[in-house]
Amino acid sequence: MNFKRLHQKEIPLLISNVWDVASAKAAENLGFEAIGTSSGAIATMLGYEDGEEISFIELKYIIERIVKSVDIPISVDLEAGYGSSSKEIARNILEISDLGVVGINIEDSAVVNGHRSLISDIDFSGLLKRITSELKSTRREIFVNVRTDTYLMNIDNALQETLIRAKQYEKAGVDGLFVPCIEKQVDIERVVKGIGLPLNVMCMPNLPNFRILKDLGVSRISMGNFVFNRMKVELKNILYEITSNQSFASLF
Repeated sequence: MNFKRLHQKEIPLLISNVWDVASAKAAENLGFEAIGTSSGAIATMLGYEDGEEISFIELKYIIERIVKSVDIPISVDLEAGYGSSSKEIARNILEISDLGVVGINIEDSAVVNGHRSLISDIDFSGLLKRITSELKSTRREIFVNVRTDTYLMNIDNALQETLIRAKQYEKAGVDGLFVPCIEKQVDIERVVKGIGLPLNVMCMPNLPNFRILKDLGVSRISMGNFVFNRMKVELKNILYEITSNQSFASLF
């Protein structure tokens, strides 16, 4: 099924966020309809901090290995785009599209010297408009999912700012809106009703269950790096049992 149409079904699209071939294949074998990469998980796996410390070349290599290993749609977390201009970012998007990627996430905040800050909605919507124009000129089908970090950064009046930014981004020609860290049902409902884009929410401790999210009108649910973080804890526990028991019995 076309990736865009997966966001138009009655049941929200549950995206498994992956970081390597093994995690991608596990998701595919369990019947996930699509997967997305987690920039945080990939960065940690390679010994970097999140926030584009990893080079685009390194990211592209990981993506290529994943694409060649599974047959389900793949969306890539492109962070802030790995470029300083719309042309450079569009070129990066087209390069991973050439590998078989069908969607990307791009965020409206940037990390500079370890500090994340929001980009102005006017500046970012202008950047998005130029990027989407570049992509349309190539007639390439790629789902542009814009992440707004209003809730992630816990800014004042996050709901109002999210709605303002969503309208600007929609006018810029993007395909979806991703609001990580939004949790309250009333906020989610307001965003769904206040925008004309499919809404993507992310795993959070107090996020409503999938049935409620469906009833609220959410189109896409993703996992961020939480599954990866849980896996790291489980690995530590396994290694602890081996060293504590002086035996591999716990593995079997």
